[in-house]
Parts: sequence; structure tokens; C-alpha cells
Amino acid sequence: MITFDPDVVERRAAELEDELQQPGFWDDQQRAAKLSSEHARLTKRLERYRRLQRDYEDARELAAMDGDMASEIAQSLEPLRAELAQLQEDALFTGEYDAGDAVVTIQSGGGGTEAQDWAEMLLRMYQRWAERRRFQTELLEASPGEEAGLKSATMTVKGENAYGTLKAERGTHRLVRLSPYDQANRRHTSFAGVIVSPLLPDDGAIEIDEDDLRIDTYRASGAGGQHVNKTDSAVRITHLPTGIVVQCQNERSQMSNKETALKILRSRLAERAEEEREQELAKERGTMSTIGFGGDAIRSYVLHPYQQVKDRRTDHEVGNTGAVLDGDLDGFIRAYLLAKAAGKVL
Repeated sequence: MITFDPDVVERRAAELEDELQQPGFWDDQQRAAKLSSEHARLTKRLERYRRLQRDYEDARELAAMDGDMASEIAQSLEPLRAELAQLQEDALFTGEYDAGDAVVTIQSGGGGTEAQDWAEMLLRMYQRWAERRRFQTELLEASPGEEAGLKSATMTVKGENAYGTLKAERGTHRLVRLSPYDQANRRHTSFAGVIVSPLLPDDGAIEIDEDDLRIDTYRASGAGGQHVNKTDSAVRITHLPTGIVVQCQNERSQMSNKETALKILRSRLAERAEEEREQELAKERGTMSTIGFGGDAIRSYVLHPYQQVKDRRTDHEVGNTGAVLDGDLDGFIRAYLLAKAAGKVL
């Protein structure tokens, strides 16, 4: 199991500190910004660790002086344990883009209105999860379904390790419930795909050949409510070599929509390259691969005839389905990250 090692973090932070002081460090702006960001991130982790260490020592000294306060002291240690677990989780993020922001795209699968409603439920779940984590979200695109729900939606999630964390959610999500859209109230199974990509800076290394693109414009239309569209200059871009399709309709002009769609496309291409690298490593290690969109579900959310959410990659399961759909995903994410660090999943 990978754990937070303050000595390793301190050595790396010192190496970066030395490099930041070198003449000509900022000549390569992109590399300098990356290393500077890493230095700030590691320094912040060390400060958190040292504060936790001081708080723990204070609590231990207080316990030694006054045994009657044992229960109060134990209660005060709970937030420290939670923050220490967060530091240990941070140590699991070793990928090139893990520390950065993410682009999350949700696509409804087969099943019409049922699947489109499920896609909207997933969007809400991730928005609530991000709120719990104090991450910032921005909805870039939401294509409403014919009757209800969403055909697709794309949002950015910004915060430390947003991409590294949300990678755990890539794949197909399966919902089993009594349908609110079926007059006979029968049980239905619905699917939706979650795609997670790193949000690259505007000067990112991913280059796109304009000849590889098919760009379509169309009039955006909304279903009302939170998904009212702000423009009639929507843009859809198809990357011909890979078949990746991205779209944006929430900006004020066709040019802005195109720029945002291209940013999403760069992120998707970076994600595709990273997945290919992971698959090659998995072949070398003999690692079990994660099931992607279009295949078996990575997680099942069963609301009827019993209540259970279970991740088939890690076997982590929760009976409180309402809490999970309200954004309580950290248990699933942590189980996946630990399994990935141990080489049990891709």
C-alpha cells in the first residue's frame, strides 16, 4: 500500500526549490510553470502534515495530563484522521495530469428517456460530490433529452487532484429501478457512460491538425430550467482519425463555442493517449483492465428490488443508495485508487 512519506516529499520539494533558483529557469515557460506548480503543491502538503503532527502531539500531551478528557480528545482526533487519509490519498496520484483539473462528459446509453434521466442523475451526483470536495464546477454543454433528462453533458471540475481522483469514475454506470416513466411501473435497467479527461492549459502540448476536423454548427435549443442554452451558435467537432465528437453550445458566440470545444477535444485526446499508455503497462504487468463505455458496467446502482451500489472492479459496496446519488463517492474512489496502486485494476 502506498502511503504519504514526508521525507520523500521534503526531498522532492528541496530539489524543486533549488531548480527554481537556477538562472534561466523561466526561459522555458511551460516547464517552469509545471515545476513551480508542483513545488507549491508539495509545500502545501508538507505544511498540512506538520500541522497535523503538531495537533496530534498536543492531543497526546493533553491526554497524558488529564485522563478524564479521553473521550473529548478521541473526538477531536477524528478530523485529523480524515485529513491524514487525504494526505495518503494524495500519494496515489503519480500520473502526468493527476494533480490538475478535469473535464467530465456524461453520455446517456441505450434506453431512451430512462437512460437520459440517468445521465442527468449522474451529472447531479458529480456536482454534489465536487461541492463536498470544495471543487469548482462549470457546465460547458448540456444536450436535453426529448422528454426528460440529458443526452449528454460536459463540465469542468477544478481543484487539486481533480483529474487523478475522477479517473476512478471512467466507464459505464448501470442503474436498476422502477421506472417513473413507465405507466406499468416496471423495473428498468439504464446505462450511461462517464468520460474523464485532463483539462489542459491553452498552451498544452496536444496539437490538432485542422484537416482532421469536421466542424458542424447548429441552433442550440434547451428544455428550460437549469439547462436553458445561452446561444444559437452551437458547435460540434468530430476528430476524424479517432471518431471523438465534442460539442459546446453554452458560450455567447460561435467563436467562443468553437474554442471551448477545441479545448475539450485536446483534453479527450490527452485522455486517449494516457489510456493507451496504461493499457500497455497493464499488458506488461498482467493487470486486469477496467471496463470502458460500451462494455460491462464498472458500477451498478440498484434501487429495486433491494438497495445497493456496488463497484465490480473492487467489490466495494454501499447500501445507502441515496447518499451515493447525493455525492458520497469517496469510498468508491479510494477503493479504486488503492486497487490501482496495487496493480489490480487499470
